[in-house]
Amino acid sequence: MSKVIFYLIIKPISLLPYPIIYGISNVISFLFFYIIPYRKKTVTKNIKNSFPQKDKKELNTIARKFYTHLSDIIVESIKLFSITQKQIDYRFSIENPEILQTYFDQGRDVILVGGHYNNWEILAVGINQIVPHDCIGIYTKLSNPFFDDKMKSSRSKFGLKMINTREVTSNFIKKNKTPRMTIFGADQSPTYSKNIHWTNFLNQDTAVALGTERFSKKYNLPVVFCSINKWKRGIYSAKLSVLTENPQDTEDGEITEMHTSKLENQINTQPEFWLWTHKRWKRKR
Repeated sequence: MSKVIFYLIIKPISLLPYPIIYGISNVISFLFFYIIPYRKKTVTKNIKNSFPQKDKKELNTIARKFYTHLSDIIVESIKLFSITQKQIDYRFSIENPEILQTYFDQGRDVILVGGHYNNWEILAVGINQIVPHDCIGIYTKLSNPFFDDKMKSSRSKFGLKMINTREVTSNFIKKNKTPRMTIFGADQSPTYSKNIHWTNFLNQDTAVALGTERFSKKYNLPVVFCSINKWKRGIYSAKLSVLTENPQDTEDGEITEMHTSKLENQINTQPEFWLWTHKRWKRKR
């Protein structure tokens, strides 16, 4: 059934031009918000708890805009199965890649950290063509082997190397002849991890995984935050900012607080672009 869905539905949609896939996105958004409420209880609860100062109308506006954005992410992610290098070059850029190059010139590996804000999938597909060194993305393995393979091949089609969460330690232990960059998505709920840091994030007591901080401090790797901006439908850019050049000089929890605060500022500015369907606060003290 997985192969049927992929080759009869997903793959043909990926071949359609952008104006048509955004027409499909409009339909999906309407269905998710009004007809088949996809995780709407979770979205409503998350937004309400994150912005207690906003009234019902404001909260509903954020939710409606979020479903429009989510639907765009869905069709844009499908499009990535067939996207060309020329299309990626037009639709994704890094505003200040020289920040990374400074560390690469010193022969240092880099940790890039961000969240599920705007289109993180286009970052995965496009970044290795901009960064002239190996880029490694960490992902959670999907339960469906067929779609897990397709997802990995889509993200790595232009050079990104994908490793699952169980391979992270060996990735850092392994020596590399040239500098490389490892990408962490640090805003998902750490359901089982014992290595967590508690902080206030979006007005709620929040557990944050310590992976970014733990590996950066162990190997003293510079940590760079990546914020993805959406200029219009299908056009994105990433802006980089250095959190620390020498993690071993920081206090425990300091790096985690820095990248969590950066993401929070983004969300407060344009909340509709974050992944509100995720059950972010299911981990309790």
